[in-house]
Amino acid sequence: MICSQGMRRWEAALRFIGVGWFIAISILLGVGGGLWLDTKFGTRPILVIVGLIFGLLVALYGVYRMLLPLMRGK
Repeated sequence: MICSQGMRRWEAALRFIGVGWFIAISILLGVGGGLWLDTKFGTRPILVIVGLIFGLLVALYGVYRMLLPLMRGK
């Protein structure tokens, strides 16, 4: 049983690390896409802000989906 508890702790720790990376990549891709579109269309900084908001929304939804099994205790 001790091994099982230790394994669950590692699983939870790795899941949180993955969540952190998911948040960072989502936000960076949103801002990067916004910067690219802003330079293409000359609308600086509007699309960067839109990309940031989009990245934050994707990150929020993804974190919810990733942590839902932990909140349910599975």
